[in-house]
Amino acid sequence: MAQQAATHADNPTGASTVRVAVVDDHESVRLGLKAAFLDEGYDFVLAAPTVQELIDGLGDERVDVVVLDLSLGDGSTVTDNVKRVQATGAAVLVHSIADRVASVREALAAGAAGVIPKSSATKTVLAAAATVARGEVLNNLEWATAIDADRDFAKAQLGRREREILHLYASGLPLKLAAQQLGIGFSTAREYLDRIRAKYVEVGRPAPTKVDLLRRAVEDGILPGLDPDGGDGR
Repeated sequence: MAQQAATHADNPTGASTVRVAVVDDHESVRLGLKAAFLDEGYDFVLAAPTVQELIDGLGDERVDVVVLDLSLGDGSTVTDNVKRVQATGAAVLVHSIADRVASVREALAAGAAGVIPKSSATKTVLAAAATVARGEVLNNLEWATAIDADRDFAKAQLGRREREILHLYASGLPLKLAAQQLGIGFSTAREYLDRIRAKYVEVGRPAPTKVDLLRRAVEDGILPGLDPDGGDGR
C-alpha cells in the first residue's frame, strides 16, 4: 500500500489512471514503451504488432490512448488503422519517425490527436500520451510541420465568395445576416458554407462547428482580413 501511495504521489497528473496500449511491429519498441509506461505508473493494458491484434486482444476492454506506429508490416493503411483504433473508444497518439510527413498528415486527417517522433525522449512520449488521454490535442512542432510541409493542407482553396461568407460567419454574424449583407439568399449562403466545410475535410482539417470554422479562418488568414487573391467561389 505504501508503494502504491508513493506511485500516486509521484504522478500528480494521474498517470496511474491512464489506460494505455501500444501498436508497433517492432518488438523492441513494444517492450521498451511497455516498461516505460509501467515504470511511470500508467495502467498498461496491451502491446500488439498490428491493429487487428490490438482489437482482438482488447475484446470489450477499453483503453484511453493507443500509441500507434504509422508504418506497420501487415499492409494496413494509415487511415484505416487510425479509424479502427478510434472505434475502440481510444484516442490515437501517432508514434513515427520524423520524415514521414505525408503519413502523419494522413493520420491527423483521419482523426489522430497528435504525433510524437520516435526520436523523442521516453518521458516526452509518456507526457504526450497523458495529454491525449485527457482529451486534449497535442499541438507540437511535429503537428505544425505536417501542416506546413503541404500548402494544400495549410490553406484550403476557397473562392472569393466562400471566403466572404466564412469571414462574416466566423466573425460571429448569423448566417442569415451574413447572406443579407452579401446580397444573397440564405439557401445560397448555406450552400457556400457546406462547400467550405467539404473543402476543409478534403485537406484534412475538418471544421464541423462554428468554433472550428473560426480557427480555420484565423489559420488561413481570412480573419482578421480577407486574402485579396483568388477567384469567385461560385
